[in-house]
Formats: sequence, C-alpha cells, structure tokens
Amino acid sequence: MKKDERKNQQDTKEALAETITDSLEWNLEKFQQIFADCDDIKMKKMTLGQSADVEAAIAYIEVSVGNMLVENSVLGKLLNHMCELKKDQIYRVLEFNALGISDMTVFDKFEDAASGLLTGDAILFIDGFAGAVKIPDKGYPAMTIMEPKSEQTIRGSREGFTESIKVNAALIRKRIRSPLIKVKQKTCGIRSDTLVFLVYMEDLIQDELLETIEGRLDQFEIDGVMDSGIVEQLTESSWCSPFPQFQTTKRPDRASMAILEGRILLMTDNSPEVLILPTDYNSFIQTSDDYYRRWEIVSFTRVLRYIASVLAMVFPALYLTALNFHAELIPGNLLSTLVQARQGVPFPAVLELLFMELAFELLREAGVRMPGNMGNAIGVVGGLIVGQAAVEANLVSPAVVLVVAFTALCSFTIPNEDFASAFRLLKFVLLILSAVLGFAGLWIGIFLLVTHLAHLESFGIPYLMPLSGTDAGVVDADKDFLLRAPLSALKNRPPYANKAQKRKFNWKK
Repeated sequence: MKKDERKNQQDTKEALAETITDSLEWNLEKFQQIFADCDDIKMKKMTLGQSADVEAAIAYIEVSVGNMLVENSVLGKLLNHMCELKKDQIYRVLEFNALGISDMTVFDKFEDAASGLLTGDAILFIDGFAGAVKIPDKGYPAMTIMEPKSEQTIRGSREGFTESIKVNAALIRKRIRSPLIKVKQKTCGIRSDTLVFLVYMEDLIQDELLETIEGRLDQFEIDGVMDSGIVEQLTESSWCSPFPQFQTTKRPDRASMAILEGRILLMTDNSPEVLILPTDYNSFIQTSDDYYRRWEIVSFTRVLRYIASVLAMVFPALYLTALNFHAELIPGNLLSTLVQARQGVPFPAVLELLFMELAFELLREAGVRMPGNMGNAIGVVGGLIVGQAAVEANLVSPAVVLVVAFTALCSFTIPNEDFASAFRLLKFVLLILSAVLGFAGLWIGIFLLVTHLAHLESFGIPYLMPLSGTDAGVVDADKDFLLRAPLSALKNRPPYANKAQKRKFNWKK
C-alpha cells in the first residue's frame, strides 16, 4: 500500500473520532476529509434566516435525497421554514426539534454523522450550532411491494416483503397492531454496517430464545452482510446438516403468523427474505393459506405434501433396488414391460438414473438463471426434448424418464425451496447407497437420515416435533401436524411460545 494511501486512511479514522464543533468551515473540512474521493456525496453551502445571515451546508448521497426546495419534501419544508426565521430561532428549532420532524437526530460525533449520511438521509451543518442534524428524506431507491413469486398461494394476501428493512417491519405492524410487537435493532458487518431487526411479540416469546439469537449475532465479525442467507449460515448451530434451521419467507402474513406462535423474525436490510426461528419439519410443509381454507381440504393437501417430500428423496433409489436386487417384488407383467423397455440400453440402471437426474438438475438451474419467461420455457421444453431424445437414442429407458419426472414433480410440491433442496441432494446419496447395497443401503440411508433429524434442533425445538420432543403432547402440535383440525379446535399455541401464554383461542360466552 502506498504511503499516501496509508496516511489518508489514518486521517479518516482520526476525523471520525472528532467531536462536531460550532464552526461550519471546520466541520465541513473534517466531513470532506472523511468522504474524500466520494464523488457521489454532495456538500452544498447555503444561507438561511430572514437576513440570510446564517451560513449552512447540506451533505447527502446524490440519489438518496430529492430536490431540497420541493414543497412536499421534509427537507425542503424545513429549509424553506428556516429562511423565514431569525438567527436565534433557527438554533432553537434545531436544538428542540420544534417542527416535530420524525427521525430528526442531532449528532455530536462525526462517526455518527457519517453513519447517518450512509443510511440515505441528509446531514445539515449550521454555523454557530455545535451538532450535525440528520433529516429524513426519500432515502435509497428500493423495490415496491410486490407479490412474492416463490410462495404462491390460492388464498390470502398478495403483498410481499421488499428490500427495505423498515418497510418490512411496517408490513408486520400493519397486520399486528399491538404495542407488544418489539423491533430490536442490531448491526452486522464491520464494513457494510448492515441493519438487522429482531421482531417479536414481547409476552409470547421465551426469553432464552431471544438471548440465544442475540448471542449468536454477537459471536462473529464479517466484512459485509449482503443478504439474510449470510446471517443464516453464521448463526445456525448444525452447519453440516443439509436441512435449514431457519424458515424463510417473503410473505408478511406468514411472518405475522409466526410471531403470534411465539417465534422471532430476523430481518436483514436489502433482503426480501425474512428468517423465522425456531422451526421444525412440519413448518416447512405448511403454507400460509392452510389456515384460510377449510380443514378437510388442507388435511388432504398436507398428506400429499408429506408423501411427496418422502418420494422426492427415495423414489429413484426404490426403483433401482426393486429392479436390480429384488425383481420378485415387481408384478410379472410390469417386470416384463420394464425389461423390454431396457433392451438395447448400453448403461446399467444406476447410470441411467444419474444421467437423467443430473440432466434435469442442469435444466432446473438453467431455468432459474435465464431471465423472465425464457427460463420457464427452458425448464418445460428442455425437459421434454432431452427426455425424448435420450429415449430415441436408446441411452435411457422410458421408465427412467417417468421416474425422474415423477420425482421432480414431488419436489415441486414442497412449499419451501431451501427445504426441497435438502431432499434433492439426499436423493443422490440414497441412489448411490442403493446401487451398492440394494435394499440394505436404502434402509441404512433412511435410518441415518431419521437419526440425524431426531437429533437435529432449531434453537431448542426438536426438528421432528411433535413426533419427538418432551413437549410433544403438552400443546396442540399434534392437531396441526399431518392433519389440520378445525380452527376452533386449535386452542393452544405451539411449543415455541411462552408456556404462560399457551392459550390463543376461546369461545365468547
């Protein structure tokens, strides 16, 4: 590193530690020193007061602050009003926030003023006033509220989280209008200084849960946090497990339901994915509209999802073991059809399955990365073309194409993409074990998987609740598991919540 660069960095650190004075020129000199070579940060001088005898300067990021003289801008209204005041009145307005501007903050240190500027607001310096004033304006550009595409529902809200953490917190408060909703702010990333919110219902959560997640957020340092996925990986307890220990959602209604269950939301700025903790296997199978529709239909679809989640992992291995090791289990007519279909295929069945499964995973990945409708076309048309071409070239049998297609259909039934990815990965593990050991390999793989899930916890909650865990029968978890009971029967909250607040529903007398 060059000597001049090292000196500039040292000067910046020293300037950040300085205290703001009442000298406008000195303050601007330090602020310009902090943001040297930052051409996107503008600092403009002006005069205020009835006699234009008060010098001032405004500092802001170019795209984050609108026209300062626009009447409907908070900043514009404040500056225009100050042009009508006397000198001593201007100081009183700033010191006591006489105009009642929300989120207006006076900073004493340059470090705080710099952080305030980088949140997207404006920083106002006035000669004779020993402080820097942060004034909210339009802030950074952000996406508008849109319907989440990855969590489609039949019934319910069409709003989705955005990339603004403050908007996301407001969407929760819009649905739960209670002062007991608490939003605790933390920062992650020593260079990015990314905002992280912990959102919860004060009387419903277990205190140990809040202390645990706060402790895990404080136990690491990293340069920057660009998405909630980074926080998720650094705070989960079992990093080697393919199963997520946080539930993710882009739906405010789903997140609000989780809060009412006594769970905590972890929001990360610039990320529309909100983390929910703790979680369990059953939570990934449920969807938000499971509680908006009749219990009979919901119970039927849940059974389908559970069956699909298992078949998405074991069906190719089951087909392979039956065909290669236990042909006697297959009915004679069906076995004859499968054998005839494989005539002329030069590869063993395990290579057929691996080839088609990998081809489908490539098509899935290509469909995700391609823009817009072209990605959907690649996934559908590409699958048809590759499958048909492989069969006509006698590289695979039609039965293998059907097995792979059915397995993919099952994986699409799982509502949560992160959860479905675990089954897609384990599918290959079970396939290889079955190719080597037959049914014994399949059962060994399933046994190890169930053992792992039985020991896996998410912030103290058993992953297989209510099938395992000491609190399984204490509350109504068994009534909202494989089958969903009528809403009137779901009177208690899940074990996530504080036991003193387990009751959630009562009939009025």
